[in-house]
Amino acid sequence: MTTTSATPSGVNRARVGVQRFGTFLSGMIMPNIAAFIAWGFITMLFIAVGWLGQWHPVADLLGGFGNADAVGWQGAMTALAKAPDGTTFLQYVGLVGPMVTYLLPLLIANTGGRMVYGERGGVVASIATMGVIVGTDIPMFLGAMIMGPLAGLLTKWMDRIWDGKIRPGFEMLVNNFSAGILGMLLAIVGFFGFGPVMLGISAVLGTVVAWLVSIHLLPIVSIIVEPAKVLFLNNAINHGVFTPLGIEQATNVGKSILFLIEANPGPGLGLLLAFTFFGIGEAKASAPGAIIIHFFGGIHEIYFPYALSKPMTVLALIAGGATGVTTNMILGGGLAFPAAPGSIIAVTAAALSPAAGGIGNLLIVYLSVLLAATVTFLIAGVILRASRKRDLAAEADTFGAAIAQTEANKGKSSAAMDALRASTAGAASAAAPVATDRRISRIVFACDAGMGSSAMGASVLRNKIKKAGVEGIEVTNRAIANLDGTEDLIVTQQQLTDRAKARNGDAIHVSVDNFMNAPQYDEVVEMVRRQSDGDA
Repeated sequence: MTTTSATPSGVNRARVGVQRFGTFLSGMIMPNIAAFIAWGFITMLFIAVGWLGQWHPVADLLGGFGNADAVGWQGAMTALAKAPDGTTFLQYVGLVGPMVTYLLPLLIANTGGRMVYGERGGVVASIATMGVIVGTDIPMFLGAMIMGPLAGLLTKWMDRIWDGKIRPGFEMLVNNFSAGILGMLLAIVGFFGFGPVMLGISAVLGTVVAWLVSIHLLPIVSIIVEPAKVLFLNNAINHGVFTPLGIEQATNVGKSILFLIEANPGPGLGLLLAFTFFGIGEAKASAPGAIIIHFFGGIHEIYFPYALSKPMTVLALIAGGATGVTTNMILGGGLAFPAAPGSIIAVTAAALSPAAGGIGNLLIVYLSVLLAATVTFLIAGVILRASRKRDLAAEADTFGAAIAQTEANKGKSSAAMDALRASTAGAASAAAPVATDRRISRIVFACDAGMGSSAMGASVLRNKIKKAGVEGIEVTNRAIANLDGTEDLIVTQQQLTDRAKARNGDAIHVSVDNFMNAPQYDEVVEMVRRQSDGDA
């Protein structure tokens, strides 16, 4: 399980580069998903057509005067001028409009600034983005995703100019005034220049989406989305692209189909069902458990290794995804806010919103999930059945070759690999355990977003270590971008290992196919158990 020094190929470098860029985009959205969900529930409850929208005093306090959010701040101010004395501004503008116009973009901008240059970058990014927001009349998510990191980068460059040149005692004065002045200048630039440009870009993107819908070509997006997902670009696609565009669309019409292009759990469900009925070996045995985690837990990464083990099944995912998009496009299905994670539970909550159409919209969305799963299942089933005899004949040789390749990559044999080899041959084996000079006290599961799949893997390994009676081992999860070099052992899915090595090349790296039940976990447990016995 030691790190390798092989230089990544050009294809791998390109893949890692795309993943890194996509992760940066989604990294501005993912930490703030709770705020998007809060906004979605407030919209669901308190707009004029919401579940509580007509109930006083809630309607007056939180829902505005009905269409305040639709006509924007100018309409709210006009209504306020005509209001009787004593009426508060909050009663007219409500919570829905200010949250989507100010809170959410500012959270995104602050997160982007922090990713580039810590707290100072986040503060300047928020100030600068305020100029962009005020300079437009739409939710400025794309502007925040650009201005936020840009402001953080400019702050970083500015601080380098007088780094080490400030007289003692004047550091706070210089730091505060320089950040304030830069933030002011960027806000002015954002108001007069950047905002209108982003308004034009948003209009063009919205027109493109509307055009694809009007000529019934939106389903072809699945040709790009589904293969990109299994290469672990799912968060980048959903939260880096579709969420900002979808929020703007949902603000205008109450729901957006864009929230369901990537997040629809139907294709993944269909693929896992196909492996359950027509798969072989470990893939067949583990697929039923993966269905629960994928469909109800919303962790779509769980089915990616299944698709990668049989690349032809990506065609089934494309067909299923396109079917789901087509269903929602024709019947008008969509979600009122992002479904994160992509669980059927989250999808139900977002589809049931009165703003999206209530029960009628929910049934359309359920139909899109069912049809997407059915189409994927049928096509993937044909693919798996067509190659079943060949796969069964080659299973032992293929698995043995995979074990040999794993040991070659590691540069040594191991207990887990010998055990796997023995199980393939139908006999037990008790080989010598792994030896390593590095003391392991901190194990980190790393994935793209640092949330769903890595949290699941960390929980599985944590329980295994606890059952083994080993104490003093910290098992946590985090995003790959947040690895800081203090990790002793890092567990990642194979497609993401190169990026993890780039963040911490000194750690022991373990690559797994599936975070749910990887055989490498037993090897890790054995390693830390031996380490603990040596300390006793």
